[in-house]
Amino acid sequence: MPRINIKGGVWRNTEDEILKAAVMKYGKNQWARIASLLHRKAAKQCKARWYEWLDPSVKKTEWSREEDEKLLHLAKLMPTQWRTIAPIVGRTANQCLERYEYLLDKAQNREGLSAEEDPKRLRPGEIDPNPETKPARPDPIDMDEDELEMLSEARARLANTQGKKAKRKARERQLEIARRMAMMQKRRELRAAGLGTYLGLMPKTKPCMDYNSEIPFEKKPPKGFHDTSVEKPDPKLLDFQRLRLSDVEKETYMEREKRERKKDAERQAKRLQSDLPGALLHRGSVLDEPVIKRSKLVLPEPQISDLELENLVKVGQAGQNAVRMAIEDSGYDAGSATHPLLPDYPSAGGFATPALIAAQRTPAYTMDTLTREAQNILALQQVQTPLKGGENRQLIGESDFSGITPSPANVMVTPNTLLPNQLMGHTPFRTPGSQPGGITPMVNGTPGTDSLDRKLVPGQITPLRDRLNINAGELGDLDAASEHVLKTSNPLFAKNSLRKSLADLPTPRNNFEIFVPEDATTVSQEDNVDLDEVQPSLEVGGTATRIADQSDLDRTREKEQAAAAQAAWEKRSQVVKRGLPRPSDINHTILRNFPPSQTPQQDSSMTDLQKAEEMIKQEMLTMMHYDNLNNPPPNLLSEAIKQSGAGGFPSSSQQKRYLQQVKAGHEAYLRERPYMEFEEEELKAAEQLLNSEMAVVRTGMNHGELSAEAYAKVWHECLSQVLYLPAHRRYTRANLVSKRDRIESHEKRLDQLRQSMAEEAKRAAKMEKKLRILLGGYQSRAQTLMKAIQESVDQIEQSHMELVTYERLREQEAGAIVRRLEIFETDVERQQKRGAELQREYGRLLRIREEREADRFMAQNADLTSANANVLASHSDALSNGLPGDPSPAPAELDTNPEKLVPFFFCRFAC
Repeated sequence: MPRINIKGGVWRNTEDEILKAAVMKYGKNQWARIASLLHRKAAKQCKARWYEWLDPSVKKTEWSREEDEKLLHLAKLMPTQWRTIAPIVGRTANQCLERYEYLLDKAQNREGLSAEEDPKRLRPGEIDPNPETKPARPDPIDMDEDELEMLSEARARLANTQGKKAKRKARERQLEIARRMAMMQKRRELRAAGLGTYLGLMPKTKPCMDYNSEIPFEKKPPKGFHDTSVEKPDPKLLDFQRLRLSDVEKETYMEREKRERKKDAERQAKRLQSDLPGALLHRGSVLDEPVIKRSKLVLPEPQISDLELENLVKVGQAGQNAVRMAIEDSGYDAGSATHPLLPDYPSAGGFATPALIAAQRTPAYTMDTLTREAQNILALQQVQTPLKGGENRQLIGESDFSGITPSPANVMVTPNTLLPNQLMGHTPFRTPGSQPGGITPMVNGTPGTDSLDRKLVPGQITPLRDRLNINAGELGDLDAASEHVLKTSNPLFAKNSLRKSLADLPTPRNNFEIFVPEDATTVSQEDNVDLDEVQPSLEVGGTATRIADQSDLDRTREKEQAAAAQAAWEKRSQVVKRGLPRPSDINHTILRNFPPSQTPQQDSSMTDLQKAEEMIKQEMLTMMHYDNLNNPPPNLLSEAIKQSGAGGFPSSSQQKRYLQQVKAGHEAYLRERPYMEFEEEELKAAEQLLNSEMAVVRTGMNHGELSAEAYAKVWHECLSQVLYLPAHRRYTRANLVSKRDRIESHEKRLDQLRQSMAEEAKRAAKMEKKLRILLGGYQSRAQTLMKAIQESVDQIEQSHMELVTYERLREQEAGAIVRRLEIFETDVERQQKRGAELQREYGRLLRIREEREADRFMAQNADLTSANANVLASHSDALSNGLPGDPSPAPAELDTNPEKLVPFFFCRFAC
């Protein structure tokens, strides 16, 4: 029987991570492809897991009271419609259902059941019907083979982002975007030409704007292609994995604080130099601590004296006695006449004014609204069928079906007895002849009606004394208890309250403010038609006069301004265009001295070349004044610092005054000798004339092309012949100055070089500090790597030396091995020969020893035999003579058996 694989079960952490990665790659529509990565889950289960748990929009925090109230209210309005209720509450449908069941169990006091008594718990052998809504289980340490295979396959498939299919999908997507953009461009062109077709139904014309579908004064962005030259896109994408805070914030908090501290120090130093007393006074006022005197504790006077309290107690006792006497006289039966007129006021203290006795406390909730709503829903669920008849189940409180969310509870607030307009025991505008403010002057006064038709001010009602319902028709703002009493007693109260709430609605306002743009009367360039007077009307050809859009007008205006600025920039001199250095102080001594009424052309003492030179100098001075007026040189403020002398850095007012003086001087000079602006054609003609003249001069004087090296050499030669004189503040030829001026010039040059060197060193120190902070980690890492590299190089050198040493040893050992083998072979042969000789000698000596042992043994045997014979002979003689025998033992018999003598012999021979 084949194995049946049922997909499902609990979700593990690995499966959740694979599902999230797959959704990031394939989207939220290809669930079958996503499920192919998870061998134990189906497409429907993957989709449910995503939307019920893994979606970042799923809210997994604790339920708030507002959400519980909204859930119970919507469950009462739309029973079992959890998919509709979920987006309103902000939770998933499963979460809403579980929370709803929990609230019902809580209302039935079943939330305290143990795990064994809970009927909803999973018993052994049962399967969780909703595993998608549970947290993922941790992965086991030893995973199965199919899980490891699934993980490796998912890693390989999700990492393939440059495959053929991905490239094809990207190409199709690009083609679709290009087709859509082309169609959008075509429609825009047709619409601009008046040939656009609209296939849908024409909208109905309305006399006014539909605020439900349109937005007043809305300015929509242009659709499709539009100019993006103003935008500044980021040239490179940020790598968020290696992104640091310094990349996002160009200036850190510490650097900003350091810069501000430096500015404060510079400002304080300048103030100490210019205004020392004021700076010291300011510093003293900042550093001094404020002196705060301890004030006396002042309490308000008591509102009620002891005498008034005693009177109130007496009045309360008198009221209680009167009620008790009236009850005793009437017998306190239901039919008595005084019973309806004598309500019981135990909480108010008899007939005394309730506000003067005690203020009401804020009432606590008698029952939790969540519990009440849950019990009402349970009562509605347990109702019997209408076919049986009978009474309906009594609900707790009132059900609210006025909206999709529950209405907020009407909470009573504790009144403030210290404010006279919030007293709860007075009756304004009711008792005739009452005091201003509406407080009842009489203790036992009965509220009545006034002849004037006046409304009761909210907050000035008598909720504890108006049991006779005299003021029920004009009460404005009641608490929950009084409102409930009025609803039950007066059927017109609901209608009046509704009418009053409708009357309080604000009146509609249709006031609009229209701002006329600056260029409202833009004239069309093609037809010279005033756009304000053009009315959109259809012509014979089906086209209408098109009114220019404001964005088009703004773009056209920007283009015109840019073109005008570019044209003005083109008319500037080459010195301004190239950014060459310009003098801030113009030297007018280069001109010859002429009478005021005479020009260089009228002087007959000069040649034509000198006249032309003077005219060029005068035009050059005029151009310099014009350029300095319109484009001030960057070193203009340095002249102000020089003129300020030892006073230090000039203030902003001094700088402004200096700039105004310089500007006035340029304007005065230009008024006397105005600057003439030439057209582009005239400038081009002059340039062609200069080029032709330069060609003629080059041809006539045989001048060739000058290389960059030759030009630099000539420039340095010419520059070496010019010398700056600090005393006269001008340049002159070096061969015309004295030795003292030459020394002063060189000293000034040396000071300038030292100053520039100090500035450069300071700038370099700052840059070095920044680079040290920025590259400190890299430098330490580089030093570590360099140290490791040096250690590796040393180790390589040591290994190389050892290798060479061992190679030479191997060569020497290879030559010595042959000699050692020969010596060893000779020694082995000699030892073998010596061993053979010794073995032969050893065998000879063994034979000699054996022979000697045998001879000795035979001699001992012979001696024993003779001794035994002698003993036997003596015994036999004694027996024959009849003498007692010798008590000494007979000598041991010598065993002369050759079989027993042979082993003994061989044993001795072996030893």
